[in-house]
Amino acid sequence: MKTEDVWVNQAKGILRAAMARQGMTYEQLAERLAEIGVQDTAVNLRNKVARGGFSAVFLLQCLKAAGCKRVELD
Repeated sequence: MKTEDVWVNQAKGILRAAMARQGMTYEQLAERLAEIGVQDTAVNLRNKVARGGFSAVFLLQCLKAAGCKRVELD
């Protein structure tokens, strides 16, 4: 059974991988999020992802902004 930390790290990894595939910085992610109505700064985004304790809504918004079409869980 996965621990909470393992789930947190997986969520962070999924988001970071989506950004890396697009060559996207946190500044660019903030701009793309703003285009879909989500206001946040690059610094706040970087901190949220580093902590990993973000909501599913935040994850979906970021994946959409990063142009992610599907997610691999394993």
